[in-house]
Amino acid sequence: MEKALTGLSYIRDLSERYGFRFDKKYGQNFLINPSVCPRMAESSGIGPGCGVIEIGCGFGTLTRELAKLASKVVCIEIDTSLEELLKETLTGYDNVKVIFDDFMNTDLSRLIEEEFGSMPVYVCANLPYYITSPIIMKLLEDRPGIEAVTVMVQKEAARRICAEPGTRESRAISLAVRYYADAKVCFTVSPGSFYPRPKVTSSVIRLDVRKVPPVEVKSEKALFRLIRAAFSQRRKTLANSVSNSIGIERAAVEEALSRLGLDTKIRPEGMRLEDFAALSDRLDM
Repeated sequence: MEKALTGLSYIRDLSERYGFRFDKKYGQNFLINPSVCPRMAESSGIGPGCGVIEIGCGFGTLTRELAKLASKVVCIEIDTSLEELLKETLTGYDNVKVIFDDFMNTDLSRLIEEEFGSMPVYVCANLPYYITSPIIMKLLEDRPGIEAVTVMVQKEAARRICAEPGTRESRAISLAVRYYADAKVCFTVSPGSFYPRPKVTSSVIRLDVRKVPPVEVKSEKALFRLIRAAFSQRRKTLANSVSNSIGIERAAVEEALSRLGLDTKIRPEGMRLEDFAALSDRLDM
């Protein structure tokens, strides 16, 4: 019978035997609550015939749960010191492959083609909090054909990522995510569920990737440039922020807003995705 990877004594034993040390630069906090990983795997929507990409497998706690449901799991792990340890914890899971590499340098389209073929592919992972947004945007912007992304992130980050555009919680990341996916918070996870114990509460979110964006624009690049500029100075009006960041005359931005029936003094969090798309096209950026 395999040992549960959520047992603190086993985690310490593994760490001692393999000389593993938690590394702050990788944001390593491993789950010791036995209910979290099964719930994450179930929330991800995976099943027989599916392929899964995991980013950062740690000791393999979530990996095991994913392997029980999916046909194949590919883990991308940056910490090479875990190689020998994972050979022990993932023994018997023949449908798991671990690739030691930096996820941010991974060619996702090539990986999916080589490892999964025609399988529907999902992502499920406990993300390092220091690099949450770059990982999520890489998964969405690269458009490698992923069906859904289910990840654990800091609770505050989850609120921003899943915020409805046009609301107080809305940020640039909220709009970017909504362009590519339907986003929702699945459940929260307390600090006591981890070892070492973090100072923050976590949330599991699911992003169901859209086949077609919800708005049409002349240029996606221009749209996201506008969104980034608008939120670069959130205490200012959108017209001021855009003018200061991009160099477009404030009067021109205000005129464009007015022609779209929007308040010329509107702040970026008051803008819906449709509003940003229309403004981007009108400014002809």
